[in-house]
Amino acid sequence: MEVKRERLPLLDALRGLTILSMIVYHGMYDLVELYGLHVGWFWKAPGYVWQQSICWIFILLSGFCWSLGSRPLRRGLLVSACGLVVTAVTCVFMPSELIIFGILTFTGAAMLALIPLSKLLEKVPAGVGLAASAVLFFLSRNVNAGYWGFEQLMLGRVPEGLYRNLFTTFLGFQAPDFYSGDYFSFIPWIFLYLCGYFLYELLGSRERVLHVLRLRGGFLETIGKHSLLIYMLHQIVLMAVFTVAAWMGIL
Repeated sequence: MEVKRERLPLLDALRGLTILSMIVYHGMYDLVELYGLHVGWFWKAPGYVWQQSICWIFILLSGFCWSLGSRPLRRGLLVSACGLVVTAVTCVFMPSELIIFGILTFTGAAMLALIPLSKLLEKVPAGVGLAASAVLFFLSRNVNAGYWGFEQLMLGRVPEGLYRNLFTTFLGFQAPDFYSGDYFSFIPWIFLYLCGYFLYELLGSRERVLHVLRLRGGFLETIGKHSLLIYMLHQIVLMAVFTVAAWMGIL
């Protein structure tokens, strides 16, 4: 249990690097979407890959670290509450960019879901669990768009009757009139989260892996330790900076 709850600096550093990448991405998004900056590649493949790299790493890390933390109920409720705050703030101040079922709401739900499931998951061989989770993520990646499959690979339509209301939208089968500026449904992302969980079960107890993960991360490590607070504040800071820049005629 001591190994499972050990804080591993390199994970914090990787989380910190991902948070910095997210801040730059959101800053670019604000400049392009709100201030009319022309960046042709941002809405094409390079911008999409950048955005996906942020959320993939974040979700994988969160799943990997589930076994390392204590008080999963408290952590899950805290992150879920932060997701509700983001929804409320965008509803009041940025209704055109309203965020419902964003990344924090999903992460909090995944943390909470693993509490009752962990005893069952511990019985699954780590390699089998990792492979099964990866396959399920691959098969369900496009459910938000109404298809089974991954990205451009369409393997068949999902029954339209599943796409009904707010609850099915939370699961991944979004209602026709649903919109969110940041949408991470339970399916398919829970399977990527489980990839991280089983990846820890496969590698986390190996001393060679732990030796690498104990490497110090410096400034990035510090950022990673405060990633939730930084996430909650970064858009406020960005908008304040851009507002001042626009007032000064820079934007």
